[in-house]
Amino acid sequence: MTVFKNITEEQVAELTQSLHAGVDEVGRGPLVGDVVTAAVILDSTNPISGLNDSKKLSEKKRDALYEQIMEKALAVNVGRCSPEEIDELNILQATMTAMQRAVAGLNIQPDSILIDGNRTPDFTIIAHAIVKGDGLIDAISAASIVAKVVRDKEMIELDAKHPQYGFAKHKGYPTKAHMAALEEHGILPEHRKSFKPVRGLL
Repeated sequence: MTVFKNITEEQVAELTQSLHAGVDEVGRGPLVGDVVTAAVILDSTNPISGLNDSKKLSEKKRDALYEQIMEKALAVNVGRCSPEEIDELNILQATMTAMQRAVAGLNIQPDSILIDGNRTPDFTIIAHAIVKGDGLIDAISAASIVAKVVRDKEMIELDAKHPQYGFAKHKGYPTKAHMAALEEHGILPEHRKSFKPVRGLL
């Protein structure tokens, strides 16, 4: 594994020459729900314009790009770890496991894996960690968009079941509104019991 902290344009070009999968995660910080990862292999002959770190895109733009990714990418797969697995493994190891699941489920095996961040889980093929890669590598940007759209949709679905918690707005992050709802209504099965704000209420 190589970690790129200040990757150059030449290094980006070299890393993206071969068939590669971009991988990113969403949902390490929330108190509720799965940590979600995505692995995406883009088609170099069918490019998608406007890809970027999902956090820098509006919801409307993310949704539009998500549709293009699902239509044009050579392969897309989502991996996840449940709140129970997060409590058992810890959030870092659960995220690594979810990344492994995302890559393992691809219907095409890439030559390399490019991951946003400063570490990678163990894979049977070469993997590189790229700090801020979700804004630099199109395949990682695409993975961040897929993971974000999938997880946000799940938070909206959870909000429909438990509207008093406001999940559609805060997406499970420990906002004042979320903490107030936890105090008033208690802990749901979907909450991560090992996270300090939740554990303190048990």
